[in-house]
Amino acid sequence: MPVYVMLTTLTDEGMKTLKHKPERIKEVDKEVLERFGVKVLAQYVVMGPYDFVNILEAPDNDTIVKMAVELGSRGTIRTLTMPAIDVDQFIKDLKELG
Repeated sequence: MPVYVMLTTLTDEGMKTLKHKPERIKEVDKEVLERFGVKVLAQYVVMGPYDFVNILEAPDNDTIVKMAVELGSRGTIRTLTMPAIDVDQFIKDLKELG
């Protein structure tokens, strides 16, 4: 199944929600699995221009886009999502090019 890296930044509203209900993070993880079939493989809180790094597994690009739009429309986060390719698969693909 395809893997994606999603970088998220909390809005002011998202910061307020997180401060008052930190368990909301796990609730959203469960919701995206149940509603979109997107599994959170790993999740990290980071410092810098982004607040979270999420490693996700999703059926396809369409699914990950729908999920990102849904989450973004709530006004609590902004996202940057990128497909991730396994290095061994990438090397194999390059060798097949000749």
